[in-house]
Amino acid sequence: MRYTAVKYRPLARKHGLDPWDIASAGFEVMLSASTRRARDPWAVVTRAVQITCIAEVRAAGMLVATSKARRTPGIAGFHDAVRFAERECLADYHPAFAVNPDDDDPEPGQDDGQVAAVLSETVALFVSAGWDPGLVADCVEYVADRLADLSSRRSAVEILRRDHAVPILLGLPPRSWAALLRIVLGHPAPKHSGTPTGDGVLLRLLNGEALDSLREDDALMYAIRAAHPDKQDVPETSSAGSRGRRRT
Repeated sequence: MRYTAVKYRPLARKHGLDPWDIASAGFEVMLSASTRRARDPWAVVTRAVQITCIAEVRAAGMLVATSKARRTPGIAGFHDAVRFAERECLADYHPAFAVNPDDDDPEPGQDDGQVAAVLSETVALFVSAGWDPGLVADCVEYVADRLADLSSRRSAVEILRRDHAVPILLGLPPRSWAALLRIVLGHPAPKHSGTPTGDGVLLRLLNGEALDSLREDDALMYAIRAAHPDKQDVPETSSAGSRGRRRT
């Protein structure tokens, strides 16, 4: 087989084939009794190998089996199969592939600026409720970075909540970390779907809701204060203080 592969290597290279495939075809011809009885056995093998090379190339061009290309003379006059857009780039001239520029598309960097503004407003919202600016900035930035790699806000809340190493690295109690995720990304429970609690601060700000409007949301501000790492040091609102004085 090695001798046959070396002998017919130039023929295989001419047709773009592997010499060992050609050697296999030559070996099959050698097994024939007529080849062994021939006056010049190597001439028979060489001719058979040449026919095999032509059939292999023809079969690859016609996208058919080698046996069909060898035994079907009717396809000899056909040209090789032409793949879609092999000779011409159809997308350059066919109207079905035309793309019209949309004037409403945002300018490059516009979306990044909007996201950065929303993140800054989220940090400001927590700071107004007594959170440390550096701490909440680190938390919100980390949540935003991970959110870009996850499939949905709901899955992000669950995945980040179960990552116990993150709150330790950020210096945040697990209780505060879980609450921050629900506040920023929205509560994942189906009953909160479509509500401000389910949407979360990020989505509400991205939808155009003003920061002052979020500050006027008593339930939201109470949740942010309750999630504070040291909520005993967070000043209560005047209304909450008046309620406390009435209780005493």
